[in-house]
Amino acid sequence: MGVILAKMGERAETVANFFSQFNDIMMEMTMMIMALAPIGVFCLISRTFANIGFSAFIPLAKYMIGVLLALAIQCFGVYQILLKIFTGLNPIKFIKKFFPVMAFAFSTATSNATIPMSIDTLSKKVGVSKKISSFTIPLGATINMDGTSIMQGVAVVFAAQAFGIHLSPMDYVTVIGTATLASVGTAGVPSVGLVTLTMVFNSVGLPVEAIGLIMGIDRILDMTRTAVNITGDAVCTTIVAHQNGALDKKVFNESN
Repeated sequence: MGVILAKMGERAETVANFFSQFNDIMMEMTMMIMALAPIGVFCLISRTFANIGFSAFIPLAKYMIGVLLALAIQCFGVYQILLKIFTGLNPIKFIKKFFPVMAFAFSTATSNATIPMSIDTLSKKVGVSKKISSFTIPLGATINMDGTSIMQGVAVVFAAQAFGIHLSPMDYVTVIGTATLASVGTAGVPSVGLVTLTMVFNSVGLPVEAIGLIMGIDRILDMTRTAVNITGDAVCTTIVAHQNGALDKKVFNESN
């Protein structure tokens, strides 16, 4: 449908506007719900500690540290090594230029909301052609959810330990495959990773109720993994642009 609409151009402008405006409506609805998110998170955390007490804080803190550490390795390690190998660009300079987009993603916790800002930043500060970024950034916001996949893997280990369930090596392989598939099918809206987490839990026989343990503290992790997700999209876009000769390194080397 998208290809046909693009091919028809002005002849299908009304239909194209319908999809565009419907997307705007859904994003506005998401923003309205997000305005109430802090209240909901407070209630979830209160319920968590009311039911299981403060003794659960240390295991939950370990879970949070584990997820944040894994996300940091992915964002500042794996992504930047790939950037350096395939483009030769300075990873530190890239992070500095792209940091405002990462901060925006952290505050909104939605990949979709960062799409326009990502495309604009990559064009004006990194030198990526909009012909490349206008395709890869929206695609990445839909199917490239590395941060979500990482969180789901750590959550499975946490839940298994919390309920005393032993996971075999084959279970870990199943988790890797299921979490990867779940992250590809995850929408770019806040906390949707918890929904697909049920599928990952079911794949290895973990009780779905375990999600309730991490639901109350997931908001801060969701914000962090969203920033990781959009950074991965930007790095991949820059690599693709470099390979297609659509990366202007003069723009990247300029001080903005």
